Amino acid sequence: MVRYTKAHLFHIRPVSSLVEETHETGHELKRAVGPLSLTALGVGAIVGTGIFVVVGEGLAEAGPAVILSFVLAAVTCLFSALSYAELASSIPVSGSAYTYAYATLGEVVAWTIGWDLILEYGVSVAAIAVGWGANFNAFLETTFGVALPERFTTSLDEGGINIPAVVIVLLITLLLMRGVKETANLNTVMVFIKLGVLAMFIGLAFTAFNSDNLQPFAPQGSGGVLAAAALIFFAYIGFDAVATGSEEAKNPKRDLPIAIIGSLLICTIIYVLVSVAAVGALPAAQLGASEAPLSEALEEGAGLPWAAALTAFGALVAITSVLLVILYGQTRIFFAMARDGLVPESWASVDARTGTPVKLTLGFGIFAALVAAILPLGAIVEMVNIGTLFAFILVNIGVMVLRRTRPDMERPFKVPIPYVWCPIGIVLCLYLISGLPLATYIRFVGWLAIGVVIYLIYGYSHSRLRHHYPDAPELPEEEPEAKVPEAGSGGSA
Repeated sequence: MVRYTKAHLFHIRPVSSLVEETHETGHELKRAVGPLSLTALGVGAIVGTGIFVVVGEGLAEAGPAVILSFVLAAVTCLFSALSYAELASSIPVSGSAYTYAYATLGEVVAWTIGWDLILEYGVSVAAIAVGWGANFNAFLETTFGVALPERFTTSLDEGGINIPAVVIVLLITLLLMRGVKETANLNTVMVFIKLGVLAMFIGLAFTAFNSDNLQPFAPQGSGGVLAAAALIFFAYIGFDAVATGSEEAKNPKRDLPIAIIGSLLICTIIYVLVSVAAVGALPAAQLGASEAPLSEALEEGAGLPWAAALTAFGALVAITSVLLVILYGQTRIFFAMARDGLVPESWASVDARTGTPVKLTLGFGIFAALVAAILPLGAIVEMVNIGTLFAFILVNIGVMVLRRTRPDMERPFKVPIPYVWCPIGIVLCLYLISGLPLATYIRFVGWLAIGVVIYLIYGYSHSRLRHHYPDAPELPEEEPEAKVPEAGSGGSA
């Protein structure tokens, strides 16, 4: 019978062991991604469903004040983004918040955040795919005057199955199985296409700008702004996907902070400009009722159906890019958990030819396709947001813990005044969480409870920490720095 003890539950993984583990035969990912591709991964993950689809739901909550909602969500992310940048450059290992928690807060916390990230990324892929399906239909309708039957584009509770969502998830899965370099290169191309389309949208929508559409600015008051920010926070979650690629970055110490912070700042500017242009071109209530609000802003507001069709195409490219990066991040987090033995270690096997975890990628692709086929967008987005905010809270805590327990550890990037900055980040996350409905809390707690059961039944006894590092400390101790790639070891992919 397994005996659980507080000491074992909160044992941490030494940072050096985490880094050294990345060089093991059969578990070694290829370092093939440079700063341009990493930043493009961040932009690729952020600019997509949030601005092309979820902005409509935000407008329905806040009206024109959705502009402030975007700013509030961005500020919340900025505080956590700096924490991610510090930990990603200091611990360049796959797993993102899961790995950082393992090195700072102990195994049981790491498992909890890992299980939470499975929800965040896995369900996020489904939400993005649903948004892709809606835009695919809008593109067919505006360009060719035809649309797929409703039974093939709606969720199960609406009497249908979302076939386009299933198809795009499976196609992206096959691409990811080919290798990270090919994936990153294609993503970079898609990022430039969607940024060009958004620049076109901003320019054309402003030609139809009507200041009367901004009144009343905040029909639901501050409560509406908060509710919208908690919802469209979904539009920003992609920057943390950059951290999941730490182990495949050529020069993680330099490139990861640039990619994480740079992608967030670029996307915030784009989001604010797009939301101002959209509500200026068409009333917020009308945009809020649309499944493809940006296309409608150009077609109905600016009277440019050709531009609406091009925007719908840009949305397809944008959402495909997001889908690519988020599913990539999902597989790398689970890969790290499998390599640590908390889930079956066989899932961490890497294909010798492609340098990717092929079996794991295929499994998650099929799972995400099934979820996308049957669940509605609204419920999915809320589940993703609470999971992401929970991860952000633990990353901020991790920075403070590691500053106390490992003050001399090399930190290529540092959070300024961490004992002020990180608590502010935590409070902002809690503030956004407070704007989510009660049903979301219940679903989230239920998911975590399932995770605890799985950990106690399987993860605890199979943990690599338990078998290979039985004397690991409950709190981090001083340890030699593990060797990680230095500047000059590789350029941009």
